Amino acid sequence: MKSMLTLFALLIATPVLAQDVPGIEICTAEKTWERRTSCLQSNIDFLKKTITKAQLDSQQRIDAASRQIDALKATVAALQARLETLEKKPPAKEPDKDSKPAAK
Repeated sequence: MKSMLTLFALLIATPVLAQDVPGIEICTAEKTWERRTSCLQSNIDFLKKTITKAQLDSQQRIDAASRQIDALKATVAALQARLETLEKKPPAKEPDKDSKPAAK
């Protein structure tokens, strides 16, 4: 029980550091041009990172789709080749319905 109280006291006493969450900031609230410029630059950096990430994600999706299309093209080509061989083969002769089966 004593160790739980000690742990609780440590958690309360530990300062929590604020984290800057990346995103678009409203820069018009800044009064000085240095802070406004810094805010705008932060927005530009965030947008560049977001665009780069979206571009990479899109390229990966395009590459995956291209691989799938190539695989489907190969499958279609194989099926066409098989169909051509089946069409060239003479049909199997069906036995006459009126004829009697051969005696053993």
